Amino acid sequence: MQRRMRQLTRLCILLFMTNAVAQNPWQTDINPNTVATYENVGLYWTTKQAGTCSVQYKKATSKTWQKGLDLVFDARSNQYRGSIINLLPATAYDVKLSTSANNTKLKVTTRSEVFPIGKTTTIPAGESSKTIVISESGSPDAYHLVTVPQGQQSTFDARNTFDHAIEIDANYVIVRGVEIKNTTIHGIRIKENHHDIVVENCHITFWGRMGGAISHGNTIGNYDSGIYAEDGTWNLTIQRNLIDHPRGASNDWETGHPAGPQGITVTQSQGGNVIRYNDIVSTEDHGFNDAIGGGSNYSNIGNMHRDSDIYGNLIRNVWDDAIEVEGSNMNIRIYNNYMHLFFAAIATASTTHGPIYMYRNVVGESRIGHQNSDGGVFIKTGERDPYAGGRRYVFHNTIVQPQGVRDAFTGHSVSNIISRNNIFDVPGRLASNKETVNDSDYDYDYFSGRNKGVAKEENEISFYTTPSGTDLLIPSYTLEFYPKTWVNSIKWGRFPHQFGDKEVAITDPVVQLKSPLIDGGVAINGFNDSYAGEGPDLGAFERGHPPIEYGRRAYLKYNEGWCPWE
Repeated sequence: MQRRMRQLTRLCILLFMTNAVAQNPWQTDINPNTVATYENVGLYWTTKQAGTCSVQYKKATSKTWQKGLDLVFDARSNQYRGSIINLLPATAYDVKLSTSANNTKLKVTTRSEVFPIGKTTTIPAGESSKTIVISESGSPDAYHLVTVPQGQQSTFDARNTFDHAIEIDANYVIVRGVEIKNTTIHGIRIKENHHDIVVENCHITFWGRMGGAISHGNTIGNYDSGIYAEDGTWNLTIQRNLIDHPRGASNDWETGHPAGPQGITVTQSQGGNVIRYNDIVSTEDHGFNDAIGGGSNYSNIGNMHRDSDIYGNLIRNVWDDAIEVEGSNMNIRIYNNYMHLFFAAIATASTTHGPIYMYRNVVGESRIGHQNSDGGVFIKTGERDPYAGGRRYVFHNTIVQPQGVRDAFTGHSVSNIISRNNIFDVPGRLASNKETVNDSDYDYDYFSGRNKGVAKEENEISFYTTPSGTDLLIPSYTLEFYPKTWVNSIKWGRFPHQFGDKEVAITDPVVQLKSPLIDGGVAINGFNDSYAGEGPDLGAFERGHPPIEYGRRAYLKYNEGWCPWE
């Protein structure tokens, strides 16, 4: 028996079967059209423009309609686009779209988080070192599950001999609970044009080649990834994995553009991807290039492309972008992520089509290099014809000093940004000075820096003088930052003050103010409907609501979801 098990661990799993017929949601003539993920829905309606297009939605079993954020009209394609967020998985919804000239109704059901299992391939327990090639597809109602024996551990130690531990050359596949280490390039490779693949509860560590600065001629090891998806993949779900400590290391910006390993790379995808609740972490000497990224910066596709979600991830030690989502960005949602030790938190150059939604993200420290602790930026912008013009929504993010980012947005050419209810506690720039079209709108944000760029906020949230960082927020042992109820500030000038029977004048007195971060925001349909108090709080956290949870243990009970390799 032991001899047979050793043989199995040394053989590739080569299982051939005709791939199931794909139902690509974008190859359709249906108008209007919907594309659902687990908790969000993208809406598309090609029609003659007639002003604002409002959105209403409800559960199919409910009688109560809710308002969503208005759709965005793109005159280049005569199409309204936008998203409905915060939905329940595997739930049917009714949707109404209305303009002054037309209206329509449609139905949509969100994707189920429960994957029906057909064939199960059990990887032998213990340690193996030969690449596994998964070539047998499942089907929509019978996924092919590749997993470890119940109650046991399976570890792939490539011993720096094999390029990848697992290659997925099939559709409707789940890889679950495997530990992977010491591969020479990628941990898991998903081959081009495949779809409906789930990678969950895996541990991928110490992979890839040694990297270095491209500016110094070193391109080896760039984009070596824990999980790498080739061009044309779609409907990928990458969830609750630990991806840590690559063998190589990216250089920092002091030695040129960072180049080196990545946590998750998706290149030129067709869309429909969900990357959620992963820990993508490393150390200073083995930092990532990007934690999540891939694809062409200026393009009509990019990495996520369209109808994709990145949320709940815990990211640490990145020398370029914590999350890179550059390209088309058509109904992309980036939310509830925590990012620490990076240069740019979210890179969006370009956003060709949009809209992309970035909301309730929290960032910690940012830096240029090992010796230069000057911070980077929260959102990297940038566009050039013809890769320009897509809408960016930026809502309810918490960006705090000290040692945080220097600028809220980069100074690249940009247009079409809508910014609301953010805490931008940064010393430098709010908005770019290089707007290609003057159609951005920044308002109801807290900003403490020196240069507003083109932003002209009518309802800027500020203090008499600006407290910063932890002076604004309640520190916590978990990754939550709720606004303090009261903050100390300086009231500039000379003011009378009564001490008993005596009135005296005090210069620049210290005063205690109710924090304008509390109830200081503006209502945004679909994004903060359940706020507590007179208005929404600024930033990612609403007082009175439970904290946001991040990483692979998020929203699980203590005895739930432990992986075999733990």
